[in-house]
Amino acid sequence: MPLSNEQIKALSAKLDVSHVKSRNQSGRSLSYIEGWHAIAEANRIFGFDAWTRETIDVRCVNESKRKIGQTQRDGWGVSYIARVKIVACGIVREGTGAGHGIDVDLGIAHESAIKEAETDAMKRAMMTFGNPFGLALYDKDKANVGTPDEVETPAKIDLIPITTEIFTGNGTPKAANAIKKDEPERWGEIIESFQAAKTVDDLRFVGEQINQEVSAWPPIWRACLEDEYKERRDQIEQSKMRGAA
Repeated sequence: MPLSNEQIKALSAKLDVSHVKSRNQSGRSLSYIEGWHAIAEANRIFGFDAWTRETIDVRCVNESKRKIGQTQRDGWGVSYIARVKIVACGIVREGTGAGHGIDVDLGIAHESAIKEAETDAMKRAMMTFGNPFGLALYDKDKANVGTPDEVETPAKIDLIPITTEIFTGNGTPKAANAIKKDEPERWGEIIESFQAAKTVDDLRFVGEQINQEVSAWPPIWRACLEDEYKERRDQIEQSKMRGAA
C-alpha cells in the first residue's frame, strides 16, 4: 500500500528538537533520538499494524575481560553487531548497528550489547524514512530540526483543564499547570514496571513494550510518563556510578 499524502507530509516535517538527545563520545558531542521515540513515531505515521521490525542478523564480535570502575573490579566487555529490517507500508529498509555491554556479570554484558545493537540498527533503518526518525541530525547545519512551534502537531486532541494535580512519588506537584482528561488506563502499572527495572537496558525494554499503547495517550500524560521514565533512568545511572566507585 503506497504512502498517503498525510504520511508523506509527516515524513517531510522537521524533527522536533525536544526529542533530540546528546551524549559525549570520543571527545565529540553526538545528537540522536531514543529508540522508544522512533517506535512511537512509526506507530504514529505508519499505523500500529502497518509496519514490522525484524532482526535478520546479530552476532558477537568481541568478548574480553576488562577492569571496571574506579576500584578496577574484574568484569567483561562485549560487543555485538546487528542488522534489522523495517517494512512500512510495503517499503523495505535495512540498517546495521553496534552495541556494547560492560558488566561484572558476563550474561548481563551480552544482554546489554545485544539490545543496544538491535536498537541502533533499527534507528539506522528508520532514519532513511525521513526527518522525524533522525535523518535531520545527519545535516551539520540541522536545518530540518525545529522547535515545537515550527513542527506541525500531528493531531489535535480535545483536552480539558485538570481538576487534580499530578504528583511525583514524594507528593511534589509534577505538572501544576497541566491539562488532562482522566488518568490513562494502566498508568500505575506502567510506573511500577519502571521502578522494577534494575538496569537502563531493562528500562529501555519496558519503554519499547509500552510505546504502542501510550502513543495514543493525551500529550500531557505522555509528557508526564517521559518525566517518570527519565527520573527512573537517572536513579539507575546514579546507582550504577555509586556501585562502580
